[in-house]
Amino acid sequence: MTRTPTDDARRVLGECVLFRDLDAEERNVLFARVRTRSYAAGETIFLMGSVGDSLMAVLSGTVRISMPSPDGKEIVLAIIQPREVFGEIAMLDGKERTADAKAIGPCSLAILERRDVLAFLKDNPKVWPKLVDVLCARLRKTDQHIAEIALLELPTRLAKTLLRFANEQPQAAAPGGLQVSLSQRELGNICGASRESINKCLGGWQRRGIVQIEDGVIFVTNRTALEELAKLEDA
Repeated sequence: MTRTPTDDARRVLGECVLFRDLDAEERNVLFARVRTRSYAAGETIFLMGSVGDSLMAVLSGTVRISMPSPDGKEIVLAIIQPREVFGEIAMLDGKERTADAKAIGPCSLAILERRDVLAFLKDNPKVWPKLVDVLCARLRKTDQHIAEIALLELPTRLAKTLLRFANEQPQAAAPGGLQVSLSQRELGNICGASRESINKCLGGWQRRGIVQIEDGVIFVTNRTALEELAKLEDA
């Protein structure tokens, strides 16, 4: 079900890197054409090869961008957080989607149709450099991810991944200040490892007091130790 954006959705959309430098009038013109849609946990947003006719921004929740590997497994390319955009490649060239997108948990997206984005870019050329920044940042992250899988041992890859996707946990009762809500299978897909290997590594870290696992959530209880593990093979 799609809806017109609420004031809160417009605010979050205005904080996205592509739109944060627009003035109020420019935002009103663009956001008047935005629609929002909610997705359930695990729901497919689009599939690789489907028509790329829109740009999307995450208002709440997280989205997994992935590709199927030849052996039937999933290769996770990115986890898209709130205030980040995705779907920009196919939106720009009008060709097929280059990857799958799926909601990790319940999420809400702002959706801009290709024709509206291109018309807006034509009238507001100052936004083009921001779009180039997004594309370059995505390429750099992909290159870094490929290099980590190819060159680093699993403990280093996993430590980097946990730090990359850790969120601050404000509740004082939480066992750690940082938490990661990705499943061990999802972490394995990101790190290029089996769920069993991730479980073994996390189990060892839990015994050493580096992480604590409760109800599927990973809490980082010793960030300094995890950062040291992440730097082991940086040289």
